Amino acid sequence: LLCYVNENLPFKIKSSLRNYYTLVTEQNLDREKRSKYNITLTATDEGLPALSSKKAVVLEVTDINDNAPAFGQCVYSTKVMENNSPGIALLQIYATDPDQGQNARISYFLIDSEVNGNPVSSYFSINTESGMIQSLRSLDYEQVKEYKIPVKAQDGGSPPLITNTTVIVRVQDQNDNPPQVLYPVQTGGSLVAEMVPRSADVGYLVTKVVAVDVDSGQNAWLSYKLQKATDRALFEVGLQNGEIRTIRQVTDKDAVKQRLTVIVEDNGQPSRSATVIVNVAVADSFPEVLSEFTDFTHDKEYNDNLTFYLVLALAVVSFLFITCLVVIISVKIYRWRQSRILYHSNLPVIPYYPPRYSDTLGTGTLQHVYNYEVCRTTDSRKSDCKFGRAGIQNVLIMDPSSTGTMQRIQNEKSILDEPDSPIEVRCICKVFTFANIV
Repeated sequence: LLCYVNENLPFKIKSSLRNYYTLVTEQNLDREKRSKYNITLTATDEGLPALSSKKAVVLEVTDINDNAPAFGQCVYSTKVMENNSPGIALLQIYATDPDQGQNARISYFLIDSEVNGNPVSSYFSINTESGMIQSLRSLDYEQVKEYKIPVKAQDGGSPPLITNTTVIVRVQDQNDNPPQVLYPVQTGGSLVAEMVPRSADVGYLVTKVVAVDVDSGQNAWLSYKLQKATDRALFEVGLQNGEIRTIRQVTDKDAVKQRLTVIVEDNGQPSRSATVIVNVAVADSFPEVLSEFTDFTHDKEYNDNLTFYLVLALAVVSFLFITCLVVIISVKIYRWRQSRILYHSNLPVIPYYPPRYSDTLGTGTLQHVYNYEVCRTTDSRKSDCKFGRAGIQNVLIMDPSSTGTMQRIQNEKSILDEPDSPIEVRCICKVFTFANIV
C-alpha cells in the first residue's frame, strides 16, 4: 500500500507503522503568505491492476505574533504656522501589521524625550488609536524652529512588538515681532547727543541707527525713514543702512539742538515698526553742547517732579478734609441723638445710696457728716441740690408737707480741707410724696 500527497505542497507522508501514515511539513509555514492549504491524499495498493482512493484535507495555518508594526515612512514631516491655536491637528501617522486579530491591533505612543528642558508630552499629544498628532500649546518660531518627536507603534501581541519613527514639525515664521533698536540706546533720564561741527560738509556721517528683527525672511528686512526733524532740510536717513548724514552745508544759523525721529519698519504683512529719537548737537565745542542739553534735561525733570508733588499734596489735603468733615458730622449726629433720647425718657428715678450707707436708726455708718439742701419735685430733672459747709451737730429737717421721715446720718471724719474736724450734713428735702422719692 502506497500513500502520497499532491505535488507543489510543503507536505509529505511519513509511515510509522504498517498501513499508518503521518502528514508532516517539509518547511516552515507562513500564515502571512498562505493561510490555507487544500491537500489531497492518495492511497494505492500493489495489485494488478492497482486500485487507489483519494481523500481531501483542508489545512488552515493559525497566526502567531511574528511581525512588528511597519510605518509607511521612516520619517514624517509637517509644517505649522507659529502662534497656532492649541489643539490644532498637525499630522496623522499610520502603521500596518500583517498579523491577525489582537496581534495586528496597533497603538501609538510618544517616546519620552525633552524639548528645551521640557517633556515633549507638554508640547504635543497623539491619539493612541488613530495616530493623530496635535499641538497642546501655541508654538513660537523665535524660541524653537523645529521639533523632532519620537513616536512608537506597538501591537497587541504577547509579547508586543514595537516599531519607532520620527515626526518632524517645522514652525513657520509670522511677523509677530517689531524691530528692536540697538543704537542709539534710549535712556530714560539722560540725553545722548551726537556732535556735528559747524564746518561739516555735505554728506557728513552723523551717526547710524542699528536695529534688528528676530523674525526671519522678509519679515526681518528693515527700512529706515526720517519721520520728524527740527530741520528736515539738514539731515537724511539711508533707507537700507540707517545712516544719518547731512544733505547741505551746516551754517551758523542752525540751532544747536537738533531732534530727529527715525522710524524703523520691517517688510512683513502687516508691517511692524519702531521709533528712535536721535539728539544731534550742532556745535564746535563740548561746553556749549553740555550747557544747552543740561538745561533742557534739568528743566524737564524739575517740571515733572513739581507736577508730581503738587498732585500728591492736593490728594493728601483733600483726603484729610473729607475725613475731618465726616468725623465732625458723625459727632454732631451722635450728640443730637443722645439728647433726644434723654429728653423723651420716661424711666422712673432710682435713688442712689452710698456704699457704706446703713438704715439702722441713730447709728449711721458714714465716716463724715455733710449738710445737704435738696429740693426735689415730681419732675426729677428739675431738682437741685445745695451743698453746705461742715458743722459739728447732726441735723435732720423734715418738710412739713412730706409724709416720710429722714434718717440721721453721722460720720466720724472729714474729707474736706480739715481731715480731723467733724462735718455736719444738713439735708432739706422738699418731697410731695414719699413714693416719688423711692
